[in-house]
Amino acid sequence: MEELFGLSHLFMTVFLYNFASYMVVPAITDVTMSAICPGKHECSLAIYLTGAQQAIIGLGSMIVMPLIGYLSDTYGRKMMLTLPITLSIFPTVILAFSRTTYFFYAYYVLRTFFAMAGEASVLFLALAYVADNVPESKRAAVFGIMSGIASSSFVFGNFSTRFISTSATFQVAAAVGIISLVYMRVLLPESTMNNNICTKDTEAEFLLEKPPPKKWQMFKTLPSVNDILSLLSTSPTFAKAAVIAFFNNAADVGLTASLNYYLKAQFHFNKNQFADIMIISGIAGTISQLILVPILTPLVGERKMLSIGLFFNFAHMILYSISWAPWVPYVATVISVLSIFANPCMRSIASKQIGPERAGICSIANTVSPLAFSPLTALFLSDNAPFYFPGFGIACAGLSAMVAFIQSLMIRAVPPVTTRIMENSDTSEP
Repeated sequence: MEELFGLSHLFMTVFLYNFASYMVVPAITDVTMSAICPGKHECSLAIYLTGAQQAIIGLGSMIVMPLIGYLSDTYGRKMMLTLPITLSIFPTVILAFSRTTYFFYAYYVLRTFFAMAGEASVLFLALAYVADNVPESKRAAVFGIMSGIASSSFVFGNFSTRFISTSATFQVAAAVGIISLVYMRVLLPESTMNNNICTKDTEAEFLLEKPPPKKWQMFKTLPSVNDILSLLSTSPTFAKAAVIAFFNNAADVGLTASLNYYLKAQFHFNKNQFADIMIISGIAGTISQLILVPILTPLVGERKMLSIGLFFNFAHMILYSISWAPWVPYVATVISVLSIFANPCMRSIASKQIGPERAGICSIANTVSPLAFSPLTALFLSDNAPFYFPGFGIACAGLSAMVAFIQSLMIRAVPPVTTRIMENSDTSEP
């Protein structure tokens, strides 16, 4: 009972942190445009800055996340949760005070560097906390609860933004962020880190590896380029799974970096319409992950579900790119209820076949994608476009999802990676 009480505080901490983080997402496009290109509905510089920020955060996270994982093993999950939650508050406080040009650039610089440590580490540390305190047989259910909490905070955060002003949005987000920090420090117990409960065969161990007793190496938790190239050349299944993971993640990141600027330029959307789109997306994600995926996956199979999800990921991006009326993006967002099949199925397949290398591949995609798709979006929304197709950048992101879909049709079932390693070691013995 005491462990469940501790997890309830973890769930509330994650909810409050995500609520504060998601609140600012619908409003930040308007703030960026007003600060850099006031009075305009299209601004190439704003798109370039957003793409560069996402690329820098992706690259920095590849370096910082293993360090945070190591330090959390040494100093405890609660101690390290304090760092990203605290850092996330400062950029929001700046925009809560003022959203003029100079304050925006101060926010931009702080968020770029602070998000390297905070944007993804809260979820990773929360998963590690669960792995420390929950028996392996019960972790899948708890991870599902964690996903549901993240989805609900996404919906409620965007719903709140829909009905308050831009200035109030950042003020409330800053206040909730401070509340999440105080709540966590006062009420969340430190993780037990019980080795009898937390074993190496868990998802959290792929994300936050236990440090060796000897000197720790910065990049030990990340697969090297040689490791990835060796697996690509020796395992056709790994090669296909790697291509799927890379191109699907690149498509999702490219869409995220470009969509709001495209909708603002085409249909003059503001934070209220952005919030509507995100609320629909959040509800669709909740329905998909909590209802459709658990019911359909045992009947259809995870590989077919993966292909279905990738196809509709491509379809809804193409529909975004050719939107001819303001209601079309809403229809495209509803279709995303089927595209969400891809990520949980890809994680399941990856855990059986390609192990932690998927994290390194997706991190590379997070860095490369904004650098590729943001300039395309900026070019085709400007007056210098080689031909008229405002959604060309998003269409290219959709084509990236189509590459992943084609590869998914060719992937075949193979034994899990741990089984293959054991078989290879047995055959290699004299």
